[in-house]
Amino acid sequence: MSVYTHVSAAELTAWLANYSVGRLVACEPIKAGIENSNYFVATTQGRYVLTLFERLPAEELPFYLDLMAHLARHGIPCPAPIADLSDRYLQTLKGKPAALVTRLAGAWVEHPDAAACAELGALLGRMHLAARSYGAYLENPRGPRWWRSAAQEVKPFMQKDQYAFLESELAFQSEHRFPDLPRGPVHADLFRDNALFEGGRISGVIDFYFAGVECLLFDVAVCVNDWCLVDPAADVALEPARTRALLDAYQAVRPLTGLERAAWPAMLRAAALRFWLSRLHDLHLPRPGPMVHAHDPEHFRRVLAARVAGHDAAGVP
Repeated sequence: MSVYTHVSAAELTAWLANYSVGRLVACEPIKAGIENSNYFVATTQGRYVLTLFERLPAEELPFYLDLMAHLARHGIPCPAPIADLSDRYLQTLKGKPAALVTRLAGAWVEHPDAAACAELGALLGRMHLAARSYGAYLENPRGPRWWRSAAQEVKPFMQKDQYAFLESELAFQSEHRFPDLPRGPVHADLFRDNALFEGGRISGVIDFYFAGVECLLFDVAVCVNDWCLVDPAADVALEPARTRALLDAYQAVRPLTGLERAAWPAMLRAAALRFWLSRLHDLHLPRPGPMVHAHDPEHFRRVLAARVAGHDAAGVP
């Protein structure tokens, strides 16, 4: 979450007249993240998050908002979009598509233990089951098709040996597409800072704006590559107890198929590749904005290298 578009209190007050959410009390820009402009909004009726979509195509936005509404109706603790007085989730603010969603309680956990990882695994399994009845379709926007185009865009900024590594992984992934794995709507970005905890339980899953239809296993791999590292700052191998806790809790809700088990090592690599590429892209091809936060791509280069080396016995489901 970032701020590229400034919204004044007067502008927001006028915009909120389109909703029955009460009078504006406070508005605070959210500084973390990289994709959209986000604000915490408090009114006399409740607490919300305002998002101005900076580059997502307008025709894709209903997929994300309707998915959140669908999951919320099915008991998944995710932000519920607020309909305006015309019963629409999507509005326009300062020339940008904009939406208002509920703000969930809780805080993210920087160093999750095995219990927290089990919470996440069970929640992810429930979310995948709940999403099966969601009928809309949007291909994973950061899937293989995007990988190839993004690689060409960042090539001028990379050293030859790094780009050779990237090319070799792209070639590997092109041979491991897994068309027969279970697919459905996935979050695709469920890092630690996108899950809120309260009292040791997950109170919310946020930031669905990278969601799309993809192999369900990809979603699990994204989580494991972030939640289960021995030490993100120093050792990106998978820590056995947390990895096992997450996978066991997930499989207690949705058991993996034999094909998924066989695909797991390649899927861990795919998840690492996706975030190495996106961080390279955001670092070298940033967009202007008063508050812009880019993550270091080197972290996921190291994660990918570790998965390619194949020393992660702890990660076998």
